[in-house]
Amino acid sequence: MKLTSIESRARRRTLRRAFTLIELLLVMVILGILAAIVVPKFSGRTEQARVTAAVSQIATFGTALDAFEVDNGYYPKGRSGLQDLVEQPRDAQNWRGPYLKGDVPNDPWGNAYIYEFPGKQNANAYDLMSAGPDGRTGTDDDITNWKSNRSQR
Repeated sequence: MKLTSIESRARRRTLRRAFTLIELLLVMVILGILAAIVVPKFSGRTEQARVTAAVSQIATFGTALDAFEVDNGYYPKGRSGLQDLVEQPRDAQNWRGPYLKGDVPNDPWGNAYIYEFPGKQNANAYDLMSAGPDGRTGTDDDITNWKSNRSQR
């Protein structure tokens, strides 16, 4: 079967429109370079956003805990005291909650917030903290409701 000259020209045009392997590799290299430049900038922002979210959640807990204290005359007791913000404890006669919408959230790294009343750092109030990205307390990345050199970034 012979191709006519028109068919032959159309076929050559189609072949000319395709990308060569070199062109495809060049595009892949350019995309790789762009990704190497852009991705690290976004990953640093992600961690910063998590820290900001933890600071905001601690402030929200603080507002809810203060409202609980105004209504009941005391802060929730024990390590599970944050749960008292969403479920009425037995000894809370003037409880007007829930003081938080939904359940008590974990910190942005998936760990439970650490609440203590009475606080070791805040003797007349409570201590509230996130262990931060490493998940260990007492390290430089802890996010707390008290002032210290390492607690707030």
